[in-house]
Amino acid sequence: MPFKCEHIFEDDRPFAECHASTLVQLSGGRFLVAWFGGTHEGHDDVGIWAADRSEGGWSKPRLLAKAAPQPHWNPVLFRAPQGQVLLFFKVGPTVPTWHTWTMTSDDDGRTWSDPHELVPGDDLPRGPVKNKPIVLSDGTWMAPSSTETDDTWDVFVDRTEDGGRTWRAGELVVRDRTEFEGKGVIQPTLWESEPGCVHMLMRSTCGRICRSDSRDGGLTWSPIYRTDLPNNNSGIDLARLSSGTLVLVHNPVSENWGPRTPLSVSLSTDNGHSWRQRRDIETGPGEFSYPAVIPTREGLALTYTWRRERIAFWQGSIALILG
Repeated sequence: MPFKCEHIFEDDRPFAECHASTLVQLSGGRFLVAWFGGTHEGHDDVGIWAADRSEGGWSKPRLLAKAAPQPHWNPVLFRAPQGQVLLFFKVGPTVPTWHTWTMTSDDDGRTWSDPHELVPGDDLPRGPVKNKPIVLSDGTWMAPSSTETDDTWDVFVDRTEDGGRTWRAGELVVRDRTEFEGKGVIQPTLWESEPGCVHMLMRSTCGRICRSDSRDGGLTWSPIYRTDLPNNNSGIDLARLSSGTLVLVHNPVSENWGPRTPLSVSLSTDNGHSWRQRRDIETGPGEFSYPAVIPTREGLALTYTWRRERIAFWQGSIALILG
């Protein structure tokens, strides 16, 4: 298929700002993309918006979820093995106080259930915090999550063995606070390299993407350690292709709260131990951030924030994207 690079909407958007996109591929090659939008991140009018793409192009953005008169954050779309599409998102006045809500669709995102809390009454931000869940070889769903307070950031995984009906939060992954500058790590992205061997990369405040590994299906994890990959304390995402190649989308900037440009795609063929063939897909001034990437039938597709004004979409083979 031809390579595509396009914006989902232009300047006639029904919100002033948008951020934190997520995507799934649906039947017939369609895509569904969601993000949060409103006057400004953290304002009470911010809700979850969505658009879908068919051969005719992108639909107009529509408000998909507004569960309460509070800010909405970080939608995550996930297509379950049986075909159901799930949407997770956060609701709350601030990040330390937000809770996870969810909706489901049985018809490829055309209609949705009413929103409800994923784990009612739980103070932890359950389910995925930014990046998509993965399905392990044994059928377990594993959601990458994290906690944030005014002083410290930590990561954990949430797991469900019954198709999302009940969730069990894991322990916080061990981090030696004397070896990591700043608040810590958040927003992990997950992959399984072989049955039972699960790995995560994390956003951090120490100038590097951090990593942890599990050999028991994500029940226990190694202490967090730094990689050589730079990180500007902004979101990352990763997809594992059927070939085993890892595709990482990130800002390769090694500065805490550094510039969110360029935005780049990097590849690893050795399970993330080394990364090569980096291509910058956005290099101009402004913010290009918070990517989401998924494997597709044709290769891969990704979305990201474009200057908080638009959501950008890329689709194609690895060879076409890397040029």
